[in-house]
Amino acid sequence: MNLKLAALCAAILWGFTYIITTTMLPHNPIFIGSVRALGGGLLLLAIARQMVPRGYWPKLIVLGTLNFGAFFSLLFVSAIRLPGGVAGTFQTLGPLITILLAWALLRQPPTLMKIVSILIGAVGVTLVILRADAGIDMTGVAAALCSVVAGSLGGILINRWGRPPEMSLASFTAWQLLIGGAELAVLALIIGDVPAALNWTNALGLTILAVALTALPFILWFRAIVALGAASVIPFVLVTPVVAFILDAVIRNVVPSPLQLVGVVLVMTGLIVNQWAGARAARTSDGKPA
Repeated sequence: MNLKLAALCAAILWGFTYIITTTMLPHNPIFIGSVRALGGGLLLLAIARQMVPRGYWPKLIVLGTLNFGAFFSLLFVSAIRLPGGVAGTFQTLGPLITILLAWALLRQPPTLMKIVSILIGAVGVTLVILRADAGIDMTGVAAALCSVVAGSLGGILINRWGRPPEMSLASFTAWQLLIGGAELAVLALIIGDVPAALNWTNALGLTILAVALTALPFILWFRAIVALGAASVIPFVLVTPVVAFILDAVIRNVVPSPLQLVGVVLVMTGLIVNQWAGARAARTSDGKPA
């Protein structure tokens, strides 16, 4: 599969997370995060059946904590304390933060068009999901910002450290999920965020979340990051809230406003500009006319 198409498919799949969470799952966000990570990780590990190279454990613990433990927990805290539109809007800062981190840590200065494309996309998602009556909780704001930084830094470090050659991508992803999932499970037990009982709808929703919305998309996502670099892949996350918005409109009959439709167009415009800027930079570096 084309690497950019793989990243796009991952972002689209993640867009289904919201509708699954709101219609099929219990209201225990840290528990959901732990089951999502542990379920996806165990499935991938059963397929890969590989251990972690001894010298790579410290790096893998950092990656698992950033990409899953810290990201999932902070994301769910922000989702609880902030209106959905506000929390989602903060997540659109991820591509811009990734570009800035790549500049600082990988010495990859962004082009002006790359920054412009991300800002266009961020404005578009803001129009799609931001509500005029949104309240602001500073703890939620801090959690949302930290979740974005954690996920962006995790992607940058994957790009910088790479994957051990003796580990398959499935194993590399599985162990990160298991590390983050174990951290979230401990947190859920400490704070008591565990449902008293689960019904069949909950069980089906958790299965979908772990397999189709975690194991599969994260393999596609990390494959693209390792090959293309985090700064080139992260902009695709702008598609995720748009997909969630469309599903909400179709399934829950939430009619989009004209302003929201303008936002969707801006998101797609931002992605097109970003990919055009990346292709233009690649042609220039190869000595071809831009």
